[in-house]
Amino acid sequence: MSRRKAREMALQALFQMDMGGVDSQRALAVVFAENGVEDGYTRNLVEGTEKNMAAVDKKISEYTIDWKLERMPAVDRNILRLATYELLVPQKDTPAGVAINEAVELAKKYGTEESAKFINGILGAMLK
Repeated sequence: MSRRKAREMALQALFQMDMGGVDSQRALAVVFAENGVEDGYTRNLVEGTEKNMAAVDKKISEYTIDWKLERMPAVDRNILRLATYELLVPQKDTPAGVAINEAVELAKKYGTEESAKFINGILGAMLK
């Protein structure tokens, strides 16, 4: 399975956790069942993001001036969480630029017309 697909599945799980109030294990079980495959990289991303959620949200808040997390579209918020986790806790063989590019691609696919620019701007500022 590609890392892109794993991130897409991780986003689906994080979205379920955020909007449905389910725990990571339930969200992952649903995502794995829907996609017909279980993936360790997806699990690591979701569990790592969940474990580090306070630090991830704090970091995002430092760069989203005039935008509170709870007011952001849920898809954008969870793409930012996933990518910020990857930047804060670097993944093996995943450069920061790749994590940002993947987040922008997720935003283009699942977000609004403005999501990709918004996410790229925030993550780019974090990287500097």
